[in-house]
Amino acid sequence: MKGKAWWYVLTIAVGLWVSATGANGILPDRWAEWPVNVWCWGLFLALYAKADRKERIEMITVIAFATPMELFFSEVWKVYEYQRGLMPLFVPVGHYFLFDLGRIWAERIQEAWAMPLLMPFVPVVGYGVWTGGDTSGVLLLALVVLFTRFGPQPRLYAAMVWAALAMEIVGTQLGNWTWATEVPWTPFTAWNPPLLVGAFYCLGDLLVNLSVAKFEGEPPEEVTA
Repeated sequence: MKGKAWWYVLTIAVGLWVSATGANGILPDRWAEWPVNVWCWGLFLALYAKADRKERIEMITVIAFATPMELFFSEVWKVYEYQRGLMPLFVPVGHYFLFDLGRIWAERIQEAWAMPLLMPFVPVVGYGVWTGGDTSGVLLLALVVLFTRFGPQPRLYAAMVWAALAMEIVGTQLGNWTWATEVPWTPFTAWNPPLLVGAFYCLGDLLVNLSVAKFEGEPPEEVTA
């Protein structure tokens, strides 16, 4: 399982770099995303071929939720904008990689630590509100706390807020996408990326868990890697 996690980390980190920079200019900009698209979908299909029935359902469900959500956030709500306009093809499967990576890490967290892992965000959220740079942090922190306190996968949500923040920092610093500093349709502001951007990933994870449990005829429960 450790090896699988490293594949995800390297795929996300190297893939974002190649897509953003064309492998430091080796690839022309119009082709920069394509090696990443091919690699990510190839890895996804290889994992799918080896997965059991339930995991395959999870994989398809993640794609089914991630694709329209990404298009809504970027093309309709416009809370962020991709480097070349439309969502890259590797993004939906990237959501599955991050989801699976999050639950691998979550397995190494004691459930009692799920809520304490959110506490370091509190003073930074306060700073964002005080400076006016990220007033959305209050709402997003409240959502993450609710997910962690009442959702079926508290360890996963705690892991995801940190994993998502790390990935978002890499992606925004490289220029793969840019978050709006004034959140459309709301009075809120946001950093690039928002501190608690993991709240969106937690919502997606919750929807996946509930949908898979419904499909399988089982009660929602902690996802295990």
